[in-house]
Amino acid sequence: MAKAGKDDFVKGFVPHHNHGSVDYTSVEAGHVHQCLDVTTPPIMTQDGNHVHYTEGYVLFENGHTHHYKAYSWPAIPVGNGMHVHYYDFYTTEDDGHRHHVKGVDHPAPGDR
Repeated sequence: MAKAGKDDFVKGFVPHHNHGSVDYTSVEAGHVHQCLDVTTPPIMTQDGNHVHYTEGYVLFENGHTHHYKAYSWPAIPVGNGMHVHYYDFYTTEDDGHRHHVKGVDHPAPGDR
């Protein structure tokens, strides 16, 4: 299979891809954290779609950080041979609170 880059539009499934995202957490205890993320390669689901797993830490802010482990939702085609995934998860509780993180990751090649 030919290599696919970030500007290549591909029909079908690209087996070795991942997604990145840059987002902010919800405001809790008067502050937010930035969340920079890169997923694992795809994990196939029984219905022929795929999800991605991720784990990491939000950026250190307000004297502490939070950890997270999460799976994305299945692939969502967005046209032009690209797809995205929705994510919605909570961080660990640290310093007496936790944060909600939700959004859509950056598009990747493959329309499914």
